[in-house]
Amino acid sequence: MIPSLLGLSTLIIISWIIWSFFKKKSSVLGSSAVSFDQNGLLPGHNALSSWEMPAHCILDEVEFLKNGRFGATCKGQLKRDGAASAVIIKMFKGSSNSHEAEVFMELALFYSAVCKHDNLVRMLYCQTRLSPMYLVFETSTPGNLLHFLWSLREGSHGTWHQEQAFSERSVYLVAKQAATGLDYLLSEHRLVHGNVAARSMLIGSGLLVKVSGLVPAFESRQTETETAGVPLKWQAPERLLGLPVTARSDVWSFGVLLYELITLGSPPFPELEPSETFLQTLANYKLKRPPNCGGALFDLMKYCCMWNFKDRPAYSAIIKLLESYIHLADTKPLRATQHMDISEYRIKAGVPP
Repeated sequence: MIPSLLGLSTLIIISWIIWSFFKKKSSVLGSSAVSFDQNGLLPGHNALSSWEMPAHCILDEVEFLKNGRFGATCKGQLKRDGAASAVIIKMFKGSSNSHEAEVFMELALFYSAVCKHDNLVRMLYCQTRLSPMYLVFETSTPGNLLHFLWSLREGSHGTWHQEQAFSERSVYLVAKQAATGLDYLLSEHRLVHGNVAARSMLIGSGLLVKVSGLVPAFESRQTETETAGVPLKWQAPERLLGLPVTARSDVWSFGVLLYELITLGSPPFPELEPSETFLQTLANYKLKRPPNCGGALFDLMKYCCMWNFKDRPAYSAIIKLLESYIHLADTKPLRATQHMDISEYRIKAGVPP
């Protein structure tokens, strides 16, 4: 009797171990798949219900701009209530039941939760329950800050430029707004932007600046690793060494942004080649004062680009310094007589096509 019971107990234990093993294995495999709720919707649909594109809104005059991680980025017109406004549309090219679709949904949730500040670009609507999936963002005119700076060269002024000259004082105003948006990301959401540069900012009428290009911040939150693809000349030394990116790494990039602003979009560190030896040459490089740059602005630029990240200021300190010294800024329009050759810029700046 006892041997029979022992044998039965052993068989039960072995069966339980085998069942547990296969249950755990199926759980691990299932975690990589996309799960749907009882209504057949991806996680996050309910949270995005108030952001879904209303039936009375129409996207018109859609034009391709570039390809991104998830699909094409386009510009177009959002028509609603008899009015039309310019927008940017991020399309999703994959299958709606793929893992990438779930990540795209998380990106929409990220924008809906994070971008609630006047100096951050905002998502207006999304379409996630129908194909094709897409996100709709507000845009600004003139638009991309780097392109705007280039447009100021050689006196190529449009209507907006005739109304208000872009001076060193304007640099202070633009920089303060960028710092305010970045400080909000950090203080309210513990987010490091990761790609601070003129190309990642939008500028509108009245010098209203909005921080854009938040996908690197989203990806770093998802993977807890830094996003590749940021040009060397905008990366802090510790980042070039492969160390973790911090808010003070972004401050270095902000110092480079100040250089871009005061030079009307010139490539930073113009004497250095953006090559594998950039870090070594940068270590022996003395930052040069750009033309038209006042002493206070140059001091802030150097402060942001201190070699040791612990010596760089926080965004809150940067904002106070910009407010304190704006009365010292020159009000003469900035000038750069040299035409910006885009191909040459890409080579000197180390920015891919």
